[in-house]
Amino acid sequence: MKKLFFILFFALPIVSNAQARKVWLYHADNFFEKEDYHNALINYQKALSDSVGIESLTIPYDVDIAKLKIKDKELEIEENREVPMKDYLQHQIATCYTRTFDYSKAVQSFETTSTFKSFPEDLYNYAVAKMNVNQHEDAIKLFEQYIKSENYSDSLLRSAQLLITGCYYALDDSNVKTEVYVKQMDTTVFNKGTSAFAPMFFGSEDKLMFSSARPGGVILDPKKQQSEFLCDIYWTEKSENGEWKTATNFGRPLNSAQHDASGFFSDKNIIYYNRWNDINPKEQSIHLARMVDFKFYESFKLPASVNVPGYKSINPFISMDGKTMYFASDRPGGQGGLDIWTIALDETGNVVGEATNLGRPVNSELDEQSPFMHEISSTLFFSSKGHNSIGGLDIFKSAYNKENKSFEQPINLGLPINSSKDDAYLIWDDLLEVGYFASDREDCPNGHCYDIYEVTNEPIQIALEGYVYDIETEEILPNATITFKDVEFKVEPFTLKSDASGYYYTKLGQNQEYFIKTTLPKYFADASSVNTKPITVTTTLQQDFYLRPIPTDEIEIDGIEYDLNSSNLRPISKEILDELHEFLDLNNNLVVEISSHTDYRGTDKYNQWLSEKRAKSCVDYLISKGVSKDRLIATGYGESQPNYLKDGDKKPILDENGKRIILTPEFIDAESDLELVDVYHQKNRRTSFRVVGEGFEVDSNK
Repeated sequence: MKKLFFILFFALPIVSNAQARKVWLYHADNFFEKEDYHNALINYQKALSDSVGIESLTIPYDVDIAKLKIKDKELEIEENREVPMKDYLQHQIATCYTRTFDYSKAVQSFETTSTFKSFPEDLYNYAVAKMNVNQHEDAIKLFEQYIKSENYSDSLLRSAQLLITGCYYALDDSNVKTEVYVKQMDTTVFNKGTSAFAPMFFGSEDKLMFSSARPGGVILDPKKQQSEFLCDIYWTEKSENGEWKTATNFGRPLNSAQHDASGFFSDKNIIYYNRWNDINPKEQSIHLARMVDFKFYESFKLPASVNVPGYKSINPFISMDGKTMYFASDRPGGQGGLDIWTIALDETGNVVGEATNLGRPVNSELDEQSPFMHEISSTLFFSSKGHNSIGGLDIFKSAYNKENKSFEQPINLGLPINSSKDDAYLIWDDLLEVGYFASDREDCPNGHCYDIYEVTNEPIQIALEGYVYDIETEEILPNATITFKDVEFKVEPFTLKSDASGYYYTKLGQNQEYFIKTTLPKYFADASSVNTKPITVTTTLQQDFYLRPIPTDEIEIDGIEYDLNSSNLRPISKEILDELHEFLDLNNNLVVEISSHTDYRGTDKYNQWLSEKRAKSCVDYLISKGVSKDRLIATGYGESQPNYLKDGDKKPILDENGKRIILTPEFIDAESDLELVDVYHQKNRRTSFRVVGEGFEVDSNK
């Protein structure tokens, strides 16, 4: 009986875990099918968390999950086919991260998977994730590996080829557009809360409407289904001084208990906008509402000619003459994913007839969305994941040829408008001087959070500010010299001083990397670096400096070792001296004494000779590394300068009279503990340096 109980006691938890895994997997797959990738991810992770017997388990219920496209053939994994459960779960987890646009975690997940054999498309998705974290060289290699594997679908093959083109585009510095400048919009008006996107003119260029998930509204972002707030539509206008006023919620019936996103406001006082359900994100549709006396009425869903049941229709835009609506949809009959479509409007603003796909070259195998037709210049602006996108959605333009009645090959707007993340919803004023768009280029805790940006012909401003402190007292240090050097030598070095409050401020150039060094008499230098190449918006960076006072005492060089009774430096000693070389290179105005000391054992003459040889070995090595010999003094002190006891912070330990405890022969000989005696001798056998002069200046490699 005891034996039976023992078996049951340990067997039951295993059964329980297996059953629990089935439940988690069942719910995860259901969430995944509904495109609720956030909840799907949570349940997949629970199913993966217990690894007991996980390698031997097969998919435990009838689920149509494993359709692998190999060339043009579909291989369906049958219910009784053994698919390693771990492979399946890792595949689904990585896919969820990808579809929630959390590409950093997607990369981490793909790096730890072994799913590429069972799920060849994971190699493609891994490359896509690499693109979106700005690792384009790695992405190219992965795309090429996917193509060479021959385990590809025809659709993904074409997509991979497109995205390789985009990767090479991103790596070409000539695609950085210097004539346009981008800055993030006011966080108190536009980028408040967790997401802001879809800017659109509201009757004039001095009024904007946009969508936002923020307190006061009732999704963290338009693509992530688990959120704290609903997306509502807001509007704002410029004050007399050109500042944007506090945004106002349009309220009901325009904003509902579902997610509402701004689209287009026509001169007929009609707004065309998006509405979707967070429970079923597939249900995204275009609605119409009419405005009377600045209040919207008659909100209704457009007919099936626009909103095909079971498919998404988003991003409505109305032509200048009010006769055509552009929109994006993944309905059948397109090129792949979301495509841009058009449909006619009558004089009342209602749709008539059937929708028409814009076709190529605008639409590709991947998503195209957020159309904006700038009719003065006859140019269509839109976002796409295809063509030569550098990562996620990029903004493109395509000129309309009126003679041929066709659009020309799309052109990527390049950096800084585009980034490796999603960039969409671009609109322009009539003169193409000021535009607004949304991007999730800034990191956010939720993985994918749009902010609204302004693009102009005004240069972005990059500034650096900070304070200089005494690292020990934390007091501010005025009159410190801060030197800026461009590491690529594109601009001349320049210096400035910290003011009476220890504060400094300077403007920096774009696409530059600076080495920054801060010095002050009687202090060691501090240094940092700033790279402005990734910065594409107006910003002020913060960098404080902390200077350490130069001590009058010697500074021990811990870890210097020599061969027994020799001045030959051991390898570890050279590594430590390499660090000292870097320190002296930074503090290239100092003259230092390198000293060596022995314990009192041995004759005075021998100890003196040995210490001199060892100090010279250190100096000779530093000279060989490039330190000027005029800055180095080698001194051997033999046993003449015994060390003193220090605490863990290397501060002197004092006796009852408040004096340092010196490790003299008398002190050591009085110690009965032989182990302590040996420690004291070791402390006396040391190499150290002392600053003996300032103001010596040599050229530095820094």
